[in-house]
This record gives sequence, C-alpha cells and structure tokens, in this order.
Amino acid sequence: MTGTSEHPTIVWLRDDLRVADNPALRAAVDRGRPVALLYLLDEVSPGIRPLGAASRWWLHHSLAALGADIAERGGTLLLRRGAAETELPRLVDELGAGAVLWNRRYGGPQRRVDAALESTLREAGLEVQSFQANLLVEPWTVTTGEGNPFRVFTPFWRACLAKGAPRDPVEAPASIPGVGGVAGDDLEDWALLPSHPDWAGGLREAWAPGEAGAHYRLDSFVTDGLDDYAKGRDEPGTDSTSRLSPHLRFGEISPFQVWQRTQRGDLSADAEGNVGKFLSELGWREFNWNILFHFPDLHERNFRSEFDAFPWETPAPPVLQAWRQGRTGVPLVDAGMRELWQTGYMHNRARMVVASFLVKNLLVDWRVGEKWFWDTLVDADEASNPGNWQWVAGSGADAAPYFRVFNPVLQAARFDPRGDYQRRYLPELGTDAYPDPIVDVKASRAEALEAYDFVRRGDRR
Repeated sequence: MTGTSEHPTIVWLRDDLRVADNPALRAAVDRGRPVALLYLLDEVSPGIRPLGAASRWWLHHSLAALGADIAERGGTLLLRRGAAETELPRLVDELGAGAVLWNRRYGGPQRRVDAALESTLREAGLEVQSFQANLLVEPWTVTTGEGNPFRVFTPFWRACLAKGAPRDPVEAPASIPGVGGVAGDDLEDWALLPSHPDWAGGLREAWAPGEAGAHYRLDSFVTDGLDDYAKGRDEPGTDSTSRLSPHLRFGEISPFQVWQRTQRGDLSADAEGNVGKFLSELGWREFNWNILFHFPDLHERNFRSEFDAFPWETPAPPVLQAWRQGRTGVPLVDAGMRELWQTGYMHNRARMVVASFLVKNLLVDWRVGEKWFWDTLVDADEASNPGNWQWVAGSGADAAPYFRVFNPVLQAARFDPRGDYQRRYLPELGTDAYPDPIVDVKASRAEALEAYDFVRRGDRR
C-alpha cells in the first residue's frame, strides 16, 4: 500500500455530511488531485454503537442528498460497508491513493479506530490529515484552572466564550475532481429504511434531511423563531425552537455556520436579544461532547459513581410498554412519547418530563430510556442522548438536583396551558378511550425522594 502526491486523495466522511464548511473536503480539493469521497457504514468495529432505526432512516436520506450535491460538482460519493481498519486500506490500494483526510471524531471507540488507521496509513507512506469541523471548541482545549475537564456547564461555556469568536465557515468547493473506475455499494442495498411495516410516514412529513434542508431550517428559525426564543423555547405547543439537532447530529450543517448566521446584521432587535440564549444551547451540545471525550462510556456507566448503588426497579412489561407507547394516562408524558413515535423527535421540555417520569416516578434505570431514545430519535447522538438522560436522572455532569422531580401536571399547566400540544398528539384526550394514570404522581414522587436520599446519604465525596 503506497502512495505519492500524484495520486488521488480520499476524504473519509463520517458525521459531516455536507460540502460547505467541510475542512477535510476543502483541503482535499485544494491539493489539486482527484478526490474520492467515501462514506463507510461501520457497525462492526469494537465499541462502535450501531445506529437506531430512526437514525438509519435519516442517514439514508442524508446520504442520498449528499450524493446529489457532490455529483452536481463533478464528484462521486462512494459507499462502502464494513470495519474501517480493513475497508479504508482496501480502498487506498484500489485507488493508489496518496492521502487520506477526515474531520475529527470525539467518541472513545471512534478515536481508537482513527488513531490506529492514522498509524497504519502513515507507515505505508501516505499523508494523513484531520481537521476540526463539528465542535466549536475541541475537548482538550478547554479545561479548568487546574487542568481538569469541566463538570459544570456555566463555567465551561464561559471558558469557551472567553476564547473569542469561532472561525469563519469554509466555503464549499465549486467543483470536485472525481475518481472513476471504482465500485461502491448501492444505498438501497443497505436497507436503512423501514419496510415491513413502513412506519416512517410521520418522519417524511416532518423532515427534509440533507444540507439544503438544514440551511432552510436555520434560516427559517432565525427569521421567524429567534425573536421569541428565550420564552417560547419551553412551550412545546409553539414553533419556537430551531429543530436543528438532527442536522447537526449528521453534520449537514456545522456549529460554525449556525454561529455565523446569528451574527449577521439582518436580525431584528428582538432576535439579537435572544442570540445569547440560543447559542448557549449550542454550548450545551459542546458540553456533552466534552464530557463524552473524557468519559467515553457515558451511555453505559453512571458519571457519578455513587449512583451505582441506586435502587432501580425492574418495571413490569406493561408499564414500560405504556411509557413507550404514550399510554401512561399522564397527558404531557403521553403527548411527548406520541410526538417521538410519529416524528422521530420530541420537544426538549417534553423530553425532560418524560425522562423524569420514567426514572423518578417509575424508578426505571435511565439506561432503559436512553436505549429507547437511541432507537427512536432522529437526533440521537453519542454525547447528548446519554448526557441528557444522566442529567435528568441526577447521575450526570451538572445534573439536576436529586429532589427535582418534574411534575407533569404542573409542567403542562405552565408550558402548555391551553393544551395545544397535548391535544395535537392525544386526540382521545378527555374521552373514555384515554387511560387512567398508571402511577400516582404525588405518591411516586415521595418514593423517588426516598430512593435518592439513600444515594445522597452514601455520597462520601
């Protein structure tokens, strides 16, 4: 396996399915050699977590959109499937490639794969480069005064902001000099889409995966939603959030592009007043990735080890099924779970309520909920999904106090006072068809506090 500067450049795409602000792609084109763009579906490398069903649906459509965008610029998106440690060197040999470029990943198993490949490829004489593309601040560049990772969000984000404005986005290449004569997989053969049954009708109605869809979503939000963001973001019945999370998860848009769009001079005065709050939500995403970088098994192990002693209960199958199907008899919980099932998404306020209900009112291990969200959310990523579940459970970084149990009745009265969100997803609400509550909210809260107090008494830190 050898290569020289005269040979093609491979750009290995991962969670960066875009042509604009893609530093690896830009650098490859600037090298002046033919470029092979590779997406490798790797579900078998050690520690790699296979995508959930909703994410697989999104990936299919994102790759289709990306392939079309690349073709318009003269290039080809090459699809391969298998372990990166074997498939990437195989493609290098087929092409006689001289360089491999990628944008950096931050999960533990992914970093191990990338480090091993970097060593292998360099030993074979190839040029290997990696770039910052998907986080505003890379985890090793922001630490406490003692050089430790932050465990609390506010000082973390303050330290990030102190670094100054992020870099400007990188322009998309006008043309991509493609590589011919090499075979790839057909996207349809990957069977990423549901078929028996096809449950994705609501997802198709709700989303437009791809780079163009991401920028349309961002522009629409900045124009129509940012004016009332700080207040409206907590109201699930209104359209006041950006809904950019799945586009960011698959890298169809970068945080640098989102940041830059909020700095333009065409914002209204009200929108300008809400920019800081909106960007802090982008910061929360950064915070979760920072935690994952230092704590790579976040989806499996309690960040706070004292929660290893928490007395989780094993729910009866009908109870867990009621939660999954949105049939708990608690309207805000059920509306959130129905939104998830229909659209692959859930409003953030509802996410906190349904998670709190599972782990605190039902005393079910947060990992059970995290796995369900991993399978059903289109925006489930390795950092935010477990990070947010652990935050609600109290076991995570900057976690909600153990005594904070989201009362779904009070939450509904405060954030959905007219019931718009609940009625949208619960047409049977107010009729005999709607079930009785599966648990007494007040009594189960008291039980939760007793269980959490058990953990608190055992905390010796």
